[in-house]
Amino acid sequence: MQQDDYQPLIELFNRLFLPTYNTVLVAGEDEPIYLPADDAHPHHRIIFAHGFFASALHEIAHWCVAGPQRRLLEDFGYWYKPDGRTAQEQAEFERVEVKPQAYEWIFNQAAGRRFHFSADNLSAGLGASDTFQRNVHARVMQLLEEGLPVRVQMLVDGLRGQYQTPPLSAQQFVLELETEEDCSYA
Repeated sequence: MQQDDYQPLIELFNRLFLPTYNTVLVAGEDEPIYLPADDAHPHHRIIFAHGFFASALHEIAHWCVAGPQRRLLEDFGYWYKPDGRTAQEQAEFERVEVKPQAYEWIFNQAAGRRFHFSADNLSAGLGASDTFQRNVHARVMQLLEEGLPVRVQMLVDGLRGQYQTPPLSAQQFVLELETEEDCSYA
């Protein structure tokens, strides 16, 4: 898939979630952000970065983690420290990123795309740790065994139909530990 192949994803997401959650997916020019509805915008907006399909799936994953009250806050009210985190800050980042990156991996599989772990800390030279990658994989396995949350399942079903991919199974999620050089956000 090319970078500009995000339009079908936007159409699918908006078809599923505009009527049910008053939320739209929007291709952005800059950094990703979630903006709740306000006087100027009647819909909640998930704005993903630079037209990257992977960014869209990552931001959708954060939306799926956020509960109803957090979906009323800009960027869900979550803590975020940009690129350049210390090792301790990176450990905290990895702790809170397990669930969204597990959802993101599931979405990528449903869309027939390859998933890449994101440490989101390139300037510090800290890639996704082996422990983080194992924790994300373990969370994926747990989700597949216990069942997916409603919004995650809705999008998985939509992606599978859109991209004609098979039902998800644990065998599709093979952990091959990545180094930062293996990762590309596009």
